[in-house]
Amino acid sequence: MTTSGVSRRTCLQAAMALPFLLLRPAWSLRAWAAEANAVTAGSRNRDRILLLVELHGGNDGLNTFIPYEDAAYYRARPQLAIPRDQVRQLTPRFGLHPALSPLMPLWEGKELAWVQGIGYPRPNRSHFRSIEIWDTASDSEQVLDKGWLTGLFEQFPLPARFTAEGILLGKGDAGPLSGGKARTIALHDPAQFLHQAAAVAPLSVSTTNRALAHILEVRREISQAAMDLQGRIQQAPHLSIDFPANKFGKQLEVAARLIAAQVPVSVIKVTQGSFDTHAGQLTAHHRLLEELAQGLVAFRAAMEQLRLWKEVLVMTYSEFGRRVGENASHGTDHGTAAPHLLMGGRVKGGLYGTSPSLIDLQQGDLKHTLDYRSLYATVCEKWWGLPAVSFGTGRYPAVDCLAG
Repeated sequence: MTTSGVSRRTCLQAAMALPFLLLRPAWSLRAWAAEANAVTAGSRNRDRILLLVELHGGNDGLNTFIPYEDAAYYRARPQLAIPRDQVRQLTPRFGLHPALSPLMPLWEGKELAWVQGIGYPRPNRSHFRSIEIWDTASDSEQVLDKGWLTGLFEQFPLPARFTAEGILLGKGDAGPLSGGKARTIALHDPAQFLHQAAAVAPLSVSTTNRALAHILEVRREISQAAMDLQGRIQQAPHLSIDFPANKFGKQLEVAARLIAAQVPVSVIKVTQGSFDTHAGQLTAHHRLLEELAQGLVAFRAAMEQLRLWKEVLVMTYSEFGRRVGENASHGTDHGTAAPHLLMGGRVKGGLYGTSPSLIDLQQGDLKHTLDYRSLYATVCEKWWGLPAVSFGTGRYPAVDCLAG
């Protein structure tokens, strides 16, 4: 069908017949391919995948990565401190919450790194603002309109053969992949996706209406991506790994299936939480960390089965840690700095960064010892082999925790 005056009804039908959500503004395959062909930096590592794990709600770092030899920890948390004899010891000073016991073999195998004291100057304790800071790699008082990964992929575009820059699993938002030109697929249910994708066919419509032309182009792009994903998922090798039956485990199972299907994508984002433990923290936090550990161990096993563990980097992040002292509701309130983990076949296991003092506090909170954007620099330079880039108003040193 060719017309210069396609009806409003046809326009709406074209827009609504999309099987999944592709988040991004105007973008063209031809322009993207042209940009990609001009870029060679870091091409040898562009097939590596980053699995981002958002610990939604603000994870309590002190009860995750525990300074069990510090008396100040037990003074500040008479009800919430994890007893010394329950801590899974990593070093003579630090250990893990017992719910993270499944991660101990990875620690012993040098596949797990803990980076301490991560935060930023002039911290914000609002969930919404602080996660926006983390998502956009901005300074505390700087407002940016695109995610840090979006900006990175605009500066160093992926080859045109990639289906998307990122895939979102679970209920989290695009976060680091928001705004700009990033092609981000929100994929929550693969079975439903395959059913819907089969029903999508490109429309043979042309029009001089610019708004409609854009909608039709988007639909063609989505149809193309849907067919690619559909074929890959259906032909993916079977995984014999049993993932936990909880929501987080299911997200990681889908992530493993996408990787098994060799879907060309750089980032897969999953979400665990909420870690907003203002009251009754002991039970809730134990469950959340247990689900985290069990899910990550199952994911690692799947990657080992596929012989792809060296091609995946797992990194956690959260909007903030919790306060040093417990509150009257047997919980913890919004804080600042916290540790985060990186794991993978190329991770040089161990402790990195400096642990914040539990005595020298800032308004009852930990003082950060490492800017969070050093994690992003690590991903850019050490994982993908890209040149150093600026985040916010400066550049930050990468953490030397990855091999090759």
